[in-house]
Amino acid sequence: MAIQCWMKLLPDDEVRVYTGLEGDTYEKALLSFGINPDTVLIFFRGTSIPQDSEIREGQVEIVCIW
Repeated sequence: MAIQCWMKLLPDDEVRVYTGLEGDTYEKALLSFGINPDTVLIFFRGTSIPQDSEIREGQVEIVCIW
């Protein structure tokens, strides 16, 4: 089954939409955009999410720390 997640990149407010398969992780999504997962923090409603978590939320904020 296909999944989609809107990723808002901060501080630039750029939005990227990841379309993948059930079971995909945030790490896989970030790598597909050419973003090193070790250089960002992932948040859903103010709560940090590990990069190796399966994508379950429809929209997250990605805070770039580089």
